[in-house]
Amino acid sequence: MFQVKWLWQNLKGYRAVYITALCLSIFCNILYLTTPYFSSQIVDTYISNENAVENLKNDRNGFLTLIALMVGFTLLRTVFQYSCNMTYEISSQGLIYRLRTHLFKCVQNQDMDFYDKNRTGDLMTRLTGDLDMVRHAVSWVFKGMVESLTLFVASMAYFFYVDWRMALMLLAVTPFIFGINVVFKRVVGPVHVERREKLAKMNTDAQENISGNRVVKAFAREEYEKEKFARSNNDFSQANKNAALMRLKFSPFMDGLAEALSVIMLLGGGMFLINGSITMGEYVAISGLIWAIANPVRNLGIYVNDLQRFMASAMKVIEIYYSQPKIVDRSDAKDIDGRIKGDIEFKNVSFKYGRKTVLEDISFSVRAGETVAIMGETGSGKTTLINLIPRFYDVASGEVLVDGVNVKNLKLRQLRKNIGMATQDVLLYSDTIDGNIAYGDSSMSEEDVKRYAELAAADEFVSKMPDGYETIIGERGVGLSGGQKQRISLARALAIKPAVLILDDTTSAVDMETEMHIQNSLRNLDFDCTKLIIAQRISSTKDADKIIILDDGKIKEMGTHEELLAKKGYYYEVLMLQNEGFGKEAV
Repeated sequence: MFQVKWLWQNLKGYRAVYITALCLSIFCNILYLTTPYFSSQIVDTYISNENAVENLKNDRNGFLTLIALMVGFTLLRTVFQYSCNMTYEISSQGLIYRLRTHLFKCVQNQDMDFYDKNRTGDLMTRLTGDLDMVRHAVSWVFKGMVESLTLFVASMAYFFYVDWRMALMLLAVTPFIFGINVVFKRVVGPVHVERREKLAKMNTDAQENISGNRVVKAFAREEYEKEKFARSNNDFSQANKNAALMRLKFSPFMDGLAEALSVIMLLGGGMFLINGSITMGEYVAISGLIWAIANPVRNLGIYVNDLQRFMASAMKVIEIYYSQPKIVDRSDAKDIDGRIKGDIEFKNVSFKYGRKTVLEDISFSVRAGETVAIMGETGSGKTTLINLIPRFYDVASGEVLVDGVNVKNLKLRQLRKNIGMATQDVLLYSDTIDGNIAYGDSSMSEEDVKRYAELAAADEFVSKMPDGYETIIGERGVGLSGGQKQRISLARALAIKPAVLILDDTTSAVDMETEMHIQNSLRNLDFDCTKLIIAQRISSTKDADKIIILDDGKIKEMGTHEELLAKKGYYYEVLMLQNEGFGKEAV
């Protein structure tokens, strides 16, 4: 079983502890035989024996010794059982800590394509519920299976010791038990896979609703979202019921067979007792041990059910565990010695999302320190273009060069540390404003944080907040306006003093005066920086050294502000639209 082998590999460091736990389980359940054995000795010697009164009078010490042994072994079993449970818990918690750490690293190192294909709610389910099911299997399911098997085998061995015919009568029922469980395993497996998918869907709906609560309220869609979640919740509830009902359908058969063992014991044991094949003490012993045969039979269905749940959850965890990013450092990747210059060149670059071509035959160059503006209609490929520079995606054909070196030949971490990005979809963390701005360098001084906030025109509104830069902002910047979030994002990008600064529509939500302040700051940075700016406002692009117009993944126009105006193409039309009513002076 692949899942079990995978678990064993990840128990490294806790294998000895887990083996100890298994051994303690076996030992504890063998100790259950001591009480029936001593009981049989007491009954045969001091109760049912024809000389019982004399034996009790003449051998009182023997009687007390048997009682003491019963109590002593019971206490010993209790101590070992406690140690056993603690050992299982220690090893399972150690395993889950290792797995959770590894899974988070795997998720952290994945490509953008991985996040495009996997839902956040599903990933959260794998890191929480699925891992908890794995822990449950390691600490309780396997434990229960080992204990039930040990108890069954040890009890059957004792029955063979008492009377082999009695043991064979009880064993005659076992083929029916295993036959039922084979059928149960086959039908319950797919049910738990479906249950797992419904849980992931419900978690995804909840996560999206919580993240987008402002949109929900803005469109007054609370009732719609409640109904949507109710459907997901109902689907998951139904899947849970199906799994539970599936087990309950088989329970009568398992319980019936368990009770059949008791009937066999009563009939067969009674017959052997009457015939004198077994003593009264032995009959008492096997009567006291019949539960050790019946309980494992009853519990077998529960363990098979939990094992199938474990299999479904483990496969989802394993998918991430062994997933490998496609964009990684090559073995011959070059080290970047310090800071890059900032030269960028696209050579016949094409890119596809699946089968859809997003960029086609893109070629242009940017010298270090230059400012390049990128414009185009929605869906023209602007964001995809800039995502190729830090290698969030790899090109389908052509080359992206930084300082004359193909980005595929550079080490990812070194390349990305030289690039500052402020994206259109601003993500701020549940932290202080200071912590968000200094995200790229946690050791940054307060003075530097404030200086970069000033460059991004953020200092004015931050200073007015009750706690200033120590103000804690909500998840994803809740409590801030769109323009305020954009300015903090810009300050965060500037704070690492990047050699290449990429701004994706970063000033779209700010007023014209603030935009002018930001543009002036970008022109007068105290460090060398190549700037690529995606913008729709002519005011943000007109001073660029080069303006690139994308249309359906291709370069439609390229040149300076004056050159593009002279062509009277897309750029000229945008300027006319944005300055409509202001006359020729706007040009």
